[in-house]
Amino acid sequence: MNLLSRSIAIGPLGLSLGQLLIVFALGVALITGLLLGRRQRLGVGDTLSTLLLVALVGARLVFVARYHQDYGGPLAMLDIRDGGFDILGGLTAGLAYAAWRLWRQPAQRKALGGALAAGILTWGVTAGTLGLMAGKSRPVPETALATLAGDAIRLPELQAAEGQPMVVNLWATWCPPCRREMPVLADAQRKEGDITFVFLNQGEDPAQVRRFLDHESLELDNLLLDAQLAFGDRVGARAMPTTLFYDADGRLLDTHFGELSRATLNRELERLR
Repeated sequence: MNLLSRSIAIGPLGLSLGQLLIVFALGVALITGLLLGRRQRLGVGDTLSTLLLVALVGARLVFVARYHQDYGGPLAMLDIRDGGFDILGGLTAGLAYAAWRLWRQPAQRKALGGALAAGILTWGVTAGTLGLMAGKSRPVPETALATLAGDAIRLPELQAAEGQPMVVNLWATWCPPCRREMPVLADAQRKEGDITFVFLNQGEDPAQVRRFLDHESLELDNLLLDAQLAFGDRVGARAMPTTLFYDADGRLLDTHFGELSRATLNRELERLR
């Protein structure tokens, strides 16, 4: 797993290292802007906050434009819990706004320019360091798992038998976003015959899982149990839901932390094909 995709549970709140890094870089930018603007009594905090908002809105708009057919309506498009953002679209919107502010507010150029440089440098150096630490893509862990019937199984064996890309969803019945995304993943499992979907329950007993399936009227293939949370620990998933995407050779290509919508799932599946 990319280290930026590793999740951290803080009480009921789950965050990825990438999200925490964005907050850290923004904090560095704010402090730098404050120090550089002190002599001129200029504040750039509002400008930086607006820039971040513009970048997020731009990233969301571009993503929705690309995958509009996968959303059920305007309300679904506004629901950002699925993590549907286009990075290039966000960068373009943010840089355009920054350039406009630097042009319109000459007095802010030193403080704002320094703040942006500090934030970007912080993100680049930290993300690059974490990327180097991650090294090569890790294969599917050999963790011992179990079927609902109690039979032992390992995911590398399952993938070798199927011989195709694999999507592994880590979930639990008590997790609201896991429950919301489950019908989307179940529908994809029925339709995507060239991709293996695995539903890996974290830490719950078979009876509890069966009650959930009956209550939700769900029929899932490859529903496995990770009673000791060993798989989640191996891949660095401390919060749920987390979905991992492996190619046909068992190499981890991407990780999605948080709820999946049909749009964000289809984006990830495009990368597997």
